[in-house]
Amino acid sequence: MKACVLHGIGDLRYEDAPMPEIADDEVLLRIRAAGICGSDVPRVFTKGTYRFPTIPGHEFAGEAVRVNDGDEPFLGGRFAVFPLLPCFTCDACADGEYQQCRDYDYYGSRRDGAFAEYIAVKKWNLVAIPDGVSFEEAAMAEPCAVALHALKRFGVVGGDAVAVFGAGTIGLLIGQAARAWGADKVVLFDVDGKKIEFAKSIGFEHAVNSAAADPAEYIMSLTDGKGADLCLDAAGVPQAVGGAIRVASRSGKLVLMGNPSGDIIIPQKTYWEILRRQLTLKGTWNSSYGGGDGGGRKDDDWTLALDGVRDGVFDLKPLITHRFALAECGEAFRVASDPSEFSVKVMFIN
Repeated sequence: MKACVLHGIGDLRYEDAPMPEIADDEVLLRIRAAGICGSDVPRVFTKGTYRFPTIPGHEFAGEAVRVNDGDEPFLGGRFAVFPLLPCFTCDACADGEYQQCRDYDYYGSRRDGAFAEYIAVKKWNLVAIPDGVSFEEAAMAEPCAVALHALKRFGVVGGDAVAVFGAGTIGLLIGQAARAWGADKVVLFDVDGKKIEFAKSIGFEHAVNSAAADPAEYIMSLTDGKGADLCLDAAGVPQAVGGAIRVASRSGKLVLMGNPSGDIIIPQKTYWEILRRQLTLKGTWNSSYGGGDGGGRKDDDWTLALDGVRDGVFDLKPLITHRFALAECGEAFRVASDPSEFSVKVMFIN
C-alpha cells in the first residue's frame, strides 16, 4: 500500500509500506478520510513520534474491508476510530476512564496511524458512523469528542454566556456545541484576524480579535457587567488563560484545555481574580469512550459526537478548508503549518 511515513523529524515520505495484517481482535480498515490535527504538525516537524519509522495520523474514518472468521458483521461497515488503545489493567481503565490510562498505546504516534491507504484497527476502537454522516465528517469525530468532553466538564445552562479563547478547530466546535446546548451568547476570542473573520462567516456573531479589543470590556458590555458564566481556554497560551480568568463572572467556571508549548505564567492581579470571584477551574483531557457501541456508558463522547454531526449540532463541512491526496502529503503539511496561509482542517481523502 501507499503511506506517508515519518522517518525522522522533518522527514515525511510518500512511499510503499507493508500491507497491515490483522490480529484476531482487529479488522482491516480502508481509510477514506484522515485529518491533520494541530498536534501532528509539531509531531512531524519538531517533536517526532515515539519510534521511527511511523505512519502518523489519528483522526480518521474508513470502511472495514477484511475481517476474521466470525467477524463478518463488521465487513463493509463504516467506522470512525477512537485512537487511544488502553492497557485495561490500571486504575483509570478499571473505572472506564480510558483517556487517563497510565500505559496506553496510540494510533499515529506510538504505533502506525492513518496517513495510509489501510490500517489494522482493534474492533474495540471502532465507532459506527450513523447514516447521513460522510467519511470526511466522521474523520472529525475525534476533535468533536474532545470539544464535547471539555464542554461537559461543567455543562451549559440555558441562557449562559460562554467565552472561548482560541478560534481554531476545537474552539469553533466548542462554540457550535455550546450554541446547540442552549447558551444565550457564545463569544470567540483569537489574536488571528483571519480566524475571527472565518468564525463570523460561519455564523458566530460575537467573534472578537483580542489583539485589537479588550476581552473583559467586550464581555462586560455584552453581559451588563456580569461576565461569562463559562470560560474555556482552547489556546494554551498565557494571554488566553489570563483572558479567560478576567472575563469570568462571579462564581464563574473555567475549563483549561489548551495544550501549552511552554510555561503558563499568571500575573498576580489576574490570580487575585480567581480568589475574589471564587472561580472554579477544571482541566480536561482527550475524550470519554465506552468501547465499540458505547459500552452502555451515557457519557460516551464519541457516540454523542457522531450523533451531533448527524443531528446538526456540528456543521463540519465549512471547517474542512483543504483536501489532499496522500501523495500530496508534503504540500498538505506545508499548508497546515504555515501561519500565513489560513486553514482550519486539512484532510487527506482516499
